[in-house]
Amino acid sequence: MATRKDIDGSAGVPQFYGKELRFKREEAGLTLEKLVAGSFYGITYLSEIEHGNRRMPADLAKHVDRVLGTDGFFERRCEDVRQAKRGAHAAFFAPVAEAETRARTIDQWSGTLIPGLLQTRSYAHAVIRSTHSLDTPEEAKAKIDARLERARLFDDPKRPEYWVVLHECLIRQPIIAPMEMAEQLDQIAALVRRGRIVTQILPWNGPTRPLTELPLLLLDFDSEPPLLYTEGPYHGQIIDDPSIVMHYRKAYDRLRAAALPPEVSLALIEQAAEEYRHGQQPS
Repeated sequence: MATRKDIDGSAGVPQFYGKELRFKREEAGLTLEKLVAGSFYGITYLSEIEHGNRRMPADLAKHVDRVLGTDGFFERRCEDVRQAKRGAHAAFFAPVAEAETRARTIDQWSGTLIPGLLQTRSYAHAVIRSTHSLDTPEEAKAKIDARLERARLFDDPKRPEYWVVLHECLIRQPIIAPMEMAEQLDQIAALVRRGRIVTQILPWNGPTRPLTELPLLLLDFDSEPPLLYTEGPYHGQIIDDPSIVMHYRKAYDRLRAAALPPEVSLALIEQAAEEYRHGQQPS
């Protein structure tokens, strides 16, 4: 039998909320299965909420309040949890950052910027300052710190499995100083060398379609439907319709097939890093 895991309600708003939810559920003598019965959610989903790992959707909060007779408490407080879990992330991206922590695989395509999961502080600073030029230094730092925090996913030696396809322009046309760009490429190469990520470069003369202008983030889970996320500087869209996600999955696979092999891509990244280190523009 699995050991019951304690919940530290002092760790933050989501954990406090989850601990109270478990207390009320157990006080009512209900299992996770009985509490979610009649909703559209499963026991794993509710367990993740109790442990502070997921946000409570408003419709599930209403269901929980109705079953537990808690007079709207969980519905009223679920917005507090949403704000706490959002942190410095944009509202449209916060659910994606949360979903990344549960993903089994993450597949990504980027033709305009090195993805946030791979960015160094210098690169993230350049992106944040250009897109949010009116932010105070404190606001900019909070956004940068939140972005770098996402990379802790790679502290786990195996999960999630991350595969990224980058356009060649991202290593040829830097947005930061040469030494900083060398550091950025070194960081990507180190993750590849560790076997932690797979990176491919789509060359200049690779197939170009309207899709190549659209960044893609595809997430697969153990017990949830897959998600697709795409964005612009000031908006983002999450798509969970399985048929639409499938179409983009096939399009991503075509991009991956057109890209250089991983070992050739790594050599290209490392060569560019070395050239930036010596003040040269990669050829």
